[in-house]
Amino acid sequence: MRVVTSAEAVAGIRSGDQVFVHGGAATPSVLLEALTARAGELRDVGIIHLHIEGPAPHLDPEVAGSFRHRALFIGANAREAVNSGRADYVPIFLSDIPHLFASGALPLDLAFINVSLPDAHGYCSLGTSVDAALSAVQSATTVVAQLNRAMPRTLGDSFVHVDQIDVGVEVDQPPHEHALPAIGDVERRIGDYVAELVPDGATLQMGIGSIPAAVALALRDKRDLGIHTELFTDPVLDLVEAGAVTGEAKEVNRGKIVSAFVMGSQRLYDFLHDNPMIEMRPVDYTNDTAVIRRFRRMTAINSAISIDLTGQVSADSIGTRFYSGVGGQMDFMRGAALAPEGRAIIALPSTAAGGSVSRIAPILAPGAGVVTTRAHVRTVVTEYGVAELFGRSVRERAGSLIAIAHPDFRDELEREARRFYHV
Repeated sequence: MRVVTSAEAVAGIRSGDQVFVHGGAATPSVLLEALTARAGELRDVGIIHLHIEGPAPHLDPEVAGSFRHRALFIGANAREAVNSGRADYVPIFLSDIPHLFASGALPLDLAFINVSLPDAHGYCSLGTSVDAALSAVQSATTVVAQLNRAMPRTLGDSFVHVDQIDVGVEVDQPPHEHALPAIGDVERRIGDYVAELVPDGATLQMGIGSIPAAVALALRDKRDLGIHTELFTDPVLDLVEAGAVTGEAKEVNRGKIVSAFVMGSQRLYDFLHDNPMIEMRPVDYTNDTAVIRRFRRMTAINSAISIDLTGQVSADSIGTRFYSGVGGQMDFMRGAALAPEGRAIIALPSTAAGGSVSRIAPILAPGAGVVTTRAHVRTVVTEYGVAELFGRSVRERAGSLIAIAHPDFRDELEREARRFYHV
């Protein structure tokens, strides 16, 4: 490994190269800034990543001819570029991304990563994001690393040896923080309903946002909860400190919090550092349905943009406008459904746009992507209650979903249900 400046680290990149960028809180911003400083010299460099935190200079309109982003999951800073045609969206299960790289279906010329300093044995940790980054390191022709004094050293399958790194740049830049959104009355009611479905000893998967935060708040009196998830945030740490999460009832990785990536506060990153309770694993392990179904009381809690009266869930787009990605929702929904006492939950507010739009719709908007099919959806929760859809006919499903829709929209939904589904 050669240790150089950031400008020297990106000097060898050529037009047409395909570059993977470490994502989430581990976004290597120093390397991204150095690369985009060369925009005038480069054409059609592919930038491949899941969502990233912090600035995204490679997505600026001014450098559109120099860089083209390929989004495996669309973050807030990439939405405009994707929907205006300057960037591309790849619909893919999160669990499939490591194989995408390893198989050569998406060849990588370089991988930009952000790692902890090497230990006495020469091993650096991928820190807050192992996800698909480990596969990218193993698949890329050249690996360029931010050797980051401020990156927490996480344990598990998170290590990269210095011999695997071609070029290193020394930095001291804490992982990007991600603030929790406010929890309102709607989210609290949803959290209370979801918590009633979670037994002591359950293993949880939760995402990011106000609903997972509200669910965690409502789970503080539970006992021996476990965590097996693709992502965890500060509310999981709150549950550990409250004594609700111990992992002692887990059938696999007992006593461990298993995750593929972490985003939150500096307090959370301090908790991660050298903590044997945390086991970071790639997404082809965390999101493998064969692993997920081994947890007897696996409880997956995911959200949606909208759901139609048959149970189809749209989660990556608003009509034809791409919003996020397929991600790991289907991985966990199916894995939890296959667990002996599993729960696959879709939790969402009943309305959007300040209450002017019902998220429960007669049919999905034209162009809306179905991330979770009607056959995979089991339990749906809004602030108005719980709808159990497993084994129910389309007519029965429509009635159950209307019952948990916002009261302002129920009459309209009933009229459309009679029209479309003979309710």
